[in-house]
Amino acid sequence: MTTRDRRDPDSPLSSAASTPPDPGDPTVHARSELEAPDDPELGPPLPASAVVASALAGIRDRIARPIRVVNFEVRQAATHELLRLAWPVMASQVLLNLTGLIDRMMIGRLADPGGAAVPLAAVGYATQIFNFVHTTLFSVGLACVALMARSIGSGDVLRARQALAGSLQVSVLITLVYSSALFVWSEEVLRGLGAEDGVVEVAAPYLELTVMAALMLAFTLIFESAFRADRDTRTPMWIALVVTIAKLSGNAVLIFGLFGAPRLELWGAGLATVLSQAVGLALFLAVLAMRPRGGATAVRWRDLFERSPMTSEVIRIAIPGVLERIVLNLGLLSYFAVLSRWYGTLAVATYTVGVSLLSFSWIPGTGLAQACSTLVGQTLGAGDREAAMSLGRRAVALAFYTSIPLALLFAWLRDPLGALFTDDAAVIGALSPFMLTLALSQPFLQVHFTLGGAHRGAGDTVTPLVAAMIGNLFIRLPAAILIASYFELDVIWIWGTLVLDHVARTIWLGISFLRGRWRDAKGVTI
Repeated sequence: MTTRDRRDPDSPLSSAASTPPDPGDPTVHARSELEAPDDPELGPPLPASAVVASALAGIRDRIARPIRVVNFEVRQAATHELLRLAWPVMASQVLLNLTGLIDRMMIGRLADPGGAAVPLAAVGYATQIFNFVHTTLFSVGLACVALMARSIGSGDVLRARQALAGSLQVSVLITLVYSSALFVWSEEVLRGLGAEDGVVEVAAPYLELTVMAALMLAFTLIFESAFRADRDTRTPMWIALVVTIAKLSGNAVLIFGLFGAPRLELWGAGLATVLSQAVGLALFLAVLAMRPRGGATAVRWRDLFERSPMTSEVIRIAIPGVLERIVLNLGLLSYFAVLSRWYGTLAVATYTVGVSLLSFSWIPGTGLAQACSTLVGQTLGAGDREAAMSLGRRAVALAFYTSIPLALLFAWLRDPLGALFTDDAAVIGALSPFMLTLALSQPFLQVHFTLGGAHRGAGDTVTPLVAAMIGNLFIRLPAAILIASYFELDVIWIWGTLVLDHVARTIWLGISFLRGRWRDAKGVTI
């Protein structure tokens, strides 16, 4: 018996698969024509390949219709499905970035006028270090999406649950290793990046609290990935909304000492992060407890302590993704060190604020990449390679079109947005050229985000790794070091290396996508 034949007996997909509908039945045809792909009356959502096939089935019955109408309807179906899955992801990203923005606005007003650079730089250093943990877990989540989406697309719900359990095991282990090291050597790591003593004193306790929050993030990020692989992007969005409210409320009370609470300043911001992550984990566990036992996300606590046959598959797909994140973070930390050594605390504070602001314009590419990963994985699981390529093209086009107005908006409002963070004129003045440079890079950034999503959904995590190495380690970092140490140019030239990085990654991933070999990735076996 092949893996494809191993259905979960508790799942409704088993009986449905055993008695396929008659394509000549007018009832079946009417349902495919009149009901939306995600109509709850039809049961579990269909894979994207089934959506396309359903559209084509009705079209073939109308031979007189021109071929351009057929292509238009297929493209419309793909666009609708991409946007249906992408918009909740985008909304979640808006909430996440809004939390970061307001967090920095509050922290930027802790110091006396003219002294905002120290607390902002402290947050910047701690955030860059914490990204080692977060982005590594994100890579495990991508492996979870790739494996679960293919399994769901092929109808193998049992294998999807095993992929979820294996992803949780890998995620928790990685977090324990990272968190232990960062918690013990937090000050040493900060000094190794070139942070001044005053910044280290403020940043170390904040970093230790965010590392504690990572232990809960190890679970919530994988749960979120599992829901998205099952084409449920709305539940994580609502949970993100509650977490945002908890985080910002905790900030207001603990940072400034409202309602009789002690004024904890930056340490209070870290404590609010821990508490809000605990709220998010509790909500995910509550939702999972209500899921049907035969569903793809019906994992139980005992699964964490049993050997999952999919753990090795998770590791095999996640390793290139983890290496990609390590490459990116090593590059970013080294970039941070260049700013610290040659340009000082003001440049670090500028970079911290600028990335927070411009991250809003990355949201379309991030959301479409997530939707593309899910749909590509499900269509390849169903055996439809051409639908996977078509979905990738549509996602890239949508990402590019939405990047232009956002980049223009952020470039136009760069000074007013900077003033939201701080009254420090030096920080606001340094921020303007940095934001112009990032705005210029947005189309390239969002396109390579989406292209990477298509590759990862197919289980190809090696190509994005190579793209990251080329753009970050071989172009951006060497150029920044050369500009700072040899040519001794103004910091605006350092910002310009960001554009070169994203252009290089777009070219590499674009060539790979057009060749189409990513659809035959060996990292996923069904």
